Amino acid sequence: MSQRIRIKLKSYDYNLVDKSAEKIVKTVKTTGAVVNGPIPLPTNKKTFTVLRSTFVNKKSREQFELCSYKRLLDIYSTSSKTVDALMKLELPSGVEVEIKV
Repeated sequence: MSQRIRIKLKSYDYNLVDKSAEKIVKTVKTTGAVVNGPIPLPTNKKTFTVLRSTFVNKKSREQFELCSYKRLLDIYSTSSKTVDALMKLELPSGVEVEIKV
């Protein structure tokens, strides 16, 4: 095959992203392919401001933050074993995986 596979992981929990990237690197290295990464991509932060009470105390507000963490993996010199190992790999449910060939 000998082509590049790019895997992009995305989650709201950084522990899940790191563990799943580590799992992917271990399985790919056992098949003999070369792995570049995991490369951390910038974190997206969304901030939400909510009033604490409905009518009174407008100055009293509460802020919430939602962060999404991303990692990038590049796999070179792949074989059919590598693709099969990636297909059989089970990752946690909170991680979004995007694969480009």
